[in-house]
Amino acid sequence: MLIDSWMVVVLIVMTLCGAMGGAGLKAYATSRKKLYVLMGLGFYGMGALLNIVLLKYLPLTVVLPANALTYVWTLFIAKFAFKEKVGPLRWLGVVCIMGGLCFLVW
Repeated sequence: MLIDSWMVVVLIVMTLCGAMGGAGLKAYATSRKKLYVLMGLGFYGMGALLNIVLLKYLPLTVVLPANALTYVWTLFIAKFAFKEKVGPLRWLGVVCIMGGLCFLVW
């Protein structure tokens, strides 16, 4: 099955929304600013809607495993936005996830 480039873009945006949703809730947990919880829930909602759109065009066996990309985005957000330390095993995990996603999507 060939996946169009727009579907790949929507997959990437969907997973980024999931990671941003988690980041918004993390920011709320540390600051208690209501705007962050609203942003987090909004990003989660957008990711869910994009997931539904993708399921119209792609099989569940592609869309659901592609959600693993959310973990990659989360690692970068944690490192750069929240200044968390990311060890070498986590980076290796990102490489494994990306390799698996390449097999899955192409």
